[in-house]
Amino acid sequence: MESKEELLNKAYNLAFKYEAELGSCPQCVLAAIKETLDVGSEDIFKSADALAGGTSLSSKGTCGALVGGMLAISSIVGREYNDFKAGKKKRLVFKYAKILYDRFVKEYGSPLCCDVQKRIFGRSFNLWDPIDYKEFEKAGAHVDKCPRVSGNAARWTAEIILNEMKP
Repeated sequence: MESKEELLNKAYNLAFKYEAELGSCPQCVLAAIKETLDVGSEDIFKSADALAGGTSLSSKGTCGALVGGMLAISSIVGREYNDFKAGKKKRLVFKYAKILYDRFVKEYGSPLCCDVQKRIFGRSFNLWDPIDYKEFEKAGAHVDKCPRVSGNAARWTAEIILNEMKP
């Protein structure tokens, strides 16, 4: 059986590897959490794809790596459809998602992809502009910059699940 530290390192390393090789930051975090802690589902994984690059590669929305972690947490304690229909309002999901959010913002200064880019690259990029996208890649986007962000988000998510939620 793997120790907690081994699981956290595994989550980090898988998310890092997937972001470097395959992209889609929310999917990289979700895949790492699925393979490390068996949390998540195919539907959640598939649904997360459009949220990469700050939502549809716009870089204007929440960083996809953070979104992936929040989706993993929500898959455990999020409100279910029947609870939604019954009007259940008090939910633990916000407690645990806020822990991840606060840790992410402490590290990167913001939850927004464009701001995370400014923090790790010194500028933000228009991921829809072919020339800017080439600059993004040239600056190490999928060598080490974004993979580290995904790795950290996966590690912090795994840590919250293991320490706070105790599945």
